[in-house]
Amino acid sequence: MSIAIQGVKGSFHHKVAQTFFEANVSVLECMSFPILVDQLVSGKATAAVMAIENSIAGAILPNYALIDQHQLTIEGEFYLDVQHNLMALPGENIEDIKEVWSHPMALIQCRAFFEQYPTIKLVEATDTAAVAHQIQEQQLKGVAAIASEAAAQIYGLDIIAHQIQTIKHNETRFFILNTKEKQLNTACNKVSICFRTDHKRGSLATILNVMSDCKLNLTKIQSMPVIEMPWQYAFFVDVTFEAYSDYEKAKKVLAIMSTDFKVLGEYKNQKR
Repeated sequence: MSIAIQGVKGSFHHKVAQTFFEANVSVLECMSFPILVDQLVSGKATAAVMAIENSIAGAILPNYALIDQHQLTIEGEFYLDVQHNLMALPGENIEDIKEVWSHPMALIQCRAFFEQYPTIKLVEATDTAAVAHQIQEQQLKGVAAIASEAAAQIYGLDIIAHQIQTIKHNETRFFILNTKEKQLNTACNKVSICFRTDHKRGSLATILNVMSDCKLNLTKIQSMPVIEMPWQYAFFVDVTFEAYSDYEKAKKVLAIMSTDFKVLGEYKNQKR
């Protein structure tokens, strides 16, 4: 088994792979989400870990498009408590830091911390742990990374400020993806679906009413523009339920009422 992750060992994606599968799982390090998907679609990876939304920064919209475009199957989900730490070469302190490099999402989640250090330049990078690796490998003084404690341990950096994210309870939701044919999973209690509605008043409300009438609990709705149809949108929806039969009944109705209805994945709700 080989799992594609965005970033390198020590990244939050790596942590999810180790927890969802096993601690010594083999990983394929990918420096972007499109590369991650390519590794999965080509068969070089048996599954992939992909961040989909953060409790502070919100949804990662391009990832919804990648899942839909490549018809990937959502095998499961994982919520990770994300604690961002500021780290640099041993001996460095906050007064020595001129630049902080990290993934754009990490910078957004920690922006308030740096308001007290206006001379520090925030620089976007491809991955949190990859920056930590680069600082160690190139012995970059005056440069710090925002990354996990695991990254600091792996790459021999000192943490000069712990838990610098603006909101201390900071979670990222990840999808576990594969390319297997979607099959009925009557043991599931959560489903991700995608559909389009007629471009007229009340069409979405009617569909949401069907979900409510069938005892489905809407936990997420995300709109995405349909590229080839200006000002029309696809909706990505997550629902939970107590009885699979309720979902099955709703699915039959929704498939008739909506356009391009797709089941992206049936899995266990990890967030209780």
